[in-house]
Amino acid sequence: MMTVLEQILENKIVAIIRGAGPADVLRIVESLQVGGINIVEITLNSPGALQVIKELSNKKKDMLIGAGTVLSAADAEASIEAGAKFIISPNVNVETITKTKKLGIVSIPGAYTATEIVNAYSNGGDVIKIFPATNAEYIKVLRGPLSHIPMMPTGGITPENISEFKKAGAVAFGIGSSLVDVKRKITEESLQRIAENARKFVQAISETTEL
Repeated sequence: MMTVLEQILENKIVAIIRGAGPADVLRIVESLQVGGINIVEITLNSPGALQVIKELSNKKKDMLIGAGTVLSAADAEASIEAGAKFIISPNVNVETITKTKKLGIVSIPGAYTATEIVNAYSNGGDVIKIFPATNAEYIKVLRGPLSHIPMMPTGGITPENISEFKKAGAVAFGIGSSLVDVKRKITEESLQRIAENARKFVQAISETTEL
């Protein structure tokens, strides 16, 4: 059986659900799964986030459910108690990384500059979230001196540009509104659109080979 980290590196796409109503999240997640995406991040600044993580962890045992926008060690611990299998942050908080790793959970801290990325990795980050991911060229440049550090660009990734990020050496991708637009009312039509968006992303990375 693959570890959580191995599953993230194998599947590559982490769907970010931010701000969705708790009653809609299960249907959104099931639509993502229909489209081929099996890893979901629930951000802690979403309504009822910890309860949503707990319910998804119980109901979708064939998927990886994690917590995002985790800003403190206490929030990391609460998320893990709720069932989160990985912890993602937008920043480098050493206490959060340390607590996450102490509890045996995958840590994905966010960083942007080379200094921040090295700091996050040297303090135990398993994969470093590059946020915001301005363009694929930036990932390529970073990986010149930092090729030993796994990078997960997040923000601004679309089906049209994801292949460029993969060619640049990204090991995984955090994808939010390009997959799930929570501003739209959740209907059967919007759920079908989510599934179709997921298929487009999965197809785009399956057709791309790293340079």
